[in-house]
Amino acid sequence: MYKVFVNESPLILTNERQDNSNGNLFLLEGDSIVMAIDSLAKGRLSEAYIYHPDEEKILDVFMHKIPVVVAGGGFVINPKGKVLFIYRNNKWDLPKGKVDKGESIEKAAIREVEEETGVQGLVIDRFLKTTYHVFRRNGEYRLKQTHWFAMHTEYSGKLVGQENEGIMKVKWKGPKKVKKALENSYFNIKILFEDFWPTQESK
Repeated sequence: MYKVFVNESPLILTNERQDNSNGNLFLLEGDSIVMAIDSLAKGRLSEAYIYHPDEEKILDVFMHKIPVVVAGGGFVINPKGKVLFIYRNNKWDLPKGKVDKGESIEKAAIREVEEETGVQGLVIDRFLKTTYHVFRRNGEYRLKQTHWFAMHTEYSGKLVGQENEGIMKVKWKGPKKVKKALENSYFNIKILFEDFWPTQESK
C-alpha cells in the first residue's frame, strides 16, 4: 500500500479490494486517476482508493500515468539533537528540492538543504523514506516523489532562508518545538517524524 497526498487527503494505492468504497474506488488508468485527484483536490472526497492486484507493480503503473518530479530532502540533526525546519507557505516543512538532470538524489538532497537554509557541512547518515504528494502546475497534476535522508552537521552559523523559494524562516527545533511545529505541517512530514523522531527522543 502507498499513500499519495492530495491537499493533505490520501489517495491510497492498494492491492486489497475495498468492500465499502462508497464511490471512492477508482481504476488505475489516466482519466480515472485524474478524476480521483480532482475529487480530493476539490474536497468532494476525504480519501480515495486505486486498486491493482499486483502490489509490486501498482506504484510503477501509477507513475507512468502522471508526470513525476523527483526530489531529495533532509531530516537534519545538529549536535544538540535539534531538527532543521523551514517555514514556507504558512507551514513548517523540511528542506527539499528537485533533482537536477544528471545529479544523484543524495547530492540533490544536500544541495537543496544548503540552498534553502544556509547550513553547511552536511553528512548523510542513511536513507529514511520516500513520500509522495500531488501538486498542480500549469494546469496539470504532477506527482512529487521525495527521497528523504537522515543527515547531521556540526554547523552552528547563521541560518538563511532562500527568499526566491518563499522560505520565510529557518529554525533548529528541539522535541517541544518539533511537536508544536508538526501541528502546522504536512502529513508526509508528520509521517517522517512518526517513523524516525522517537528514536531520537529515547536517547
